[in-house]
Amino acid sequence: MLARIRVALRHSVGQKTEPLVEVDGLRIDLERRVVTTSGHEVHLTPTEDDVLTYLVQHAGKVVTHRMLLQEVWGPEHLEETQYLHVVISQLRRRIELEPTRPQYILTEAGVGHRFRLVD
Repeated sequence: MLARIRVALRHSVGQKTEPLVEVDGLRIDLERRVVTTSGHEVHLTPTEDDVLTYLVQHAGKVVTHRMLLQEVWGPEHLEETQYLHVVISQLRRRIELEPTRPQYILTEAGVGHRFRLVD
């Protein structure tokens, strides 16, 4: 039981993210759930917002497909990566300047995705 508590504490530490993330023309307000790019508000579906929020909260780290599926869709969907691929593609079309050459949401082949804070 103590080991489980330690793991839970370890996972909760370091996951605190500033409520506002700004990179180039992209602004993500996690608290208000508002995303703007080049000053224009971007409409996200609740699922897109959940995926983006999770990626931003773990910015710079690779988030595995299983982690995203568990967090956003729940444990019954851990093998259904097609959901994730569709949402990532939609997010890129909405927030990236060039969706085919993403600079924010990067794919780590066969593993998952990473949100990169570009300078």
